[in-house]
Amino acid sequence: MFQGTGSDVGKSLLVAGLARAFTLRGLTVRPFKPQNMSNNAAVTEDGGEIGRAQALQARAARVAPSVHMNPVLLKPQSEIGAQVVVQGRSRGNAKAADYQKLKPSLLAAVLESYAHLHEQADLVLVEGAGSASEINLRAGDIANMGFARAANVPVILIGDIDRGGVIASLVGTKAVLPQEDAAMIRGFLVNRFRGDPTLFASGMEEIATRTGWPALGLIPFFTDARRLPAEDALALDAAALAKPQAQLRIAVPLLPHIANFDDLDPLDAEPSVEVIRVRPGTPLPADADLVILPGSKTTIPDLTDFRAEGWDIDLFAHVRRGGRVLGLCGGYQMLGRSIADPEGIEGPPATVPGLGLLEVDTVLAGEKRLVAVTGTADGVPFSGYEMHMGVTEGPGRSRPFAVIDGAGEEGAISPDGRVIGTYAHGLFADDRQRRHWLARLGAQPSDLAYEAGVEATLDALAAHLERHVDLDRLLAIARG
Repeated sequence: MFQGTGSDVGKSLLVAGLARAFTLRGLTVRPFKPQNMSNNAAVTEDGGEIGRAQALQARAARVAPSVHMNPVLLKPQSEIGAQVVVQGRSRGNAKAADYQKLKPSLLAAVLESYAHLHEQADLVLVEGAGSASEINLRAGDIANMGFARAANVPVILIGDIDRGGVIASLVGTKAVLPQEDAAMIRGFLVNRFRGDPTLFASGMEEIATRTGWPALGLIPFFTDARRLPAEDALALDAAALAKPQAQLRIAVPLLPHIANFDDLDPLDAEPSVEVIRVRPGTPLPADADLVILPGSKTTIPDLTDFRAEGWDIDLFAHVRRGGRVLGLCGGYQMLGRSIADPEGIEGPPATVPGLGLLEVDTVLAGEKRLVAVTGTADGVPFSGYEMHMGVTEGPGRSRPFAVIDGAGEEGAISPDGRVIGTYAHGLFADDRQRRHWLARLGAQPSDLAYEAGVEATLDALAAHLERHVDLDRLLAIARG
């Protein structure tokens, strides 16, 4: 099990890289994260949803993602707290204090899923959540030491030197942990090192001396990590790559509960495209060629915030200038005439006006649709997935965006063809569909093969870890 001294120390990436490295060594590997918190989710082969990071780790291990790889997924919402997804299906909503009381009852499902994977694999790579040293949350814990001790899984602790204070964070974790928890830790890794590694040799020795844990690797910064889908919205804070020669500018307002934002990654990878992430307090750029309204975990509250920012006024001006708009999932719902939440799924029951750019209405009710899809859009094939609550109908559906294999017409297009809404995620990861969009918008498509690039990056990450981590010792620790 890989735990961190804090959030965003690189746990997800390292588990993905180790999954590929050990798979290349011929082992059957499964990733596992007892509890995750993210609105960036993936559809599984067994009909549920898990954190996007665990889906990437499954891909690294060259197996299909399963609900058992992330048995508890928390999807932050608005004032009603977080949606609690257990083994791929929603169990309702809980605020933070209520979830602390709920956690112990979820341990059985967590251990059941772990046992399921353990039976299938030579090696299960477990990822913790947040910080191992959050002793204030230790009672009833299922994400870090609570799970490690319940399942008797040895722990490797990861510190991030790039953020500073890595010696104190690793040594401090040992100092605050109860003795029984600290005894689960069998070694440490220092991640994201830059510069000459000999300059930190004494630092590694000092950590080992003060903690009694062996050093298992000093891992240099892996620059190509940006080519892989990120786990959560923290990645949206990273500075975008400057593209002064970009032929196409795409603006994306960053909604408070943005979901499945990795839809944007393939566009970021295109040299002719500049994706502008528009933060609160900033208007939508007037020179954008396309505005994408992304997915949202809470459509009505995010639409309220969209209007509060004045982005609705900017969007209407963009449309009047002849600009194009694409709404993905929650963004599609916002583009319609109305959104109704009669059952209070996102908050108090309400019906609110939409942006009115598509002649459709949405009712948030019924079963959540979680399915991989293939089809055609504008005559061009694509593959992707749907992950949404609600049904959208209206006259605009007579101008569908796509035809889904086995399910029929999907999405809506405005009469002038400039505003499009769809429930299909993953459009731009499909090279055929992405190139068609770029050509239609007047940009020069590249020869980028996006999915092949993800595979190559995972291979490069595995090779990186082979060079800088004692994988033989890790395996010996896992085998006990």
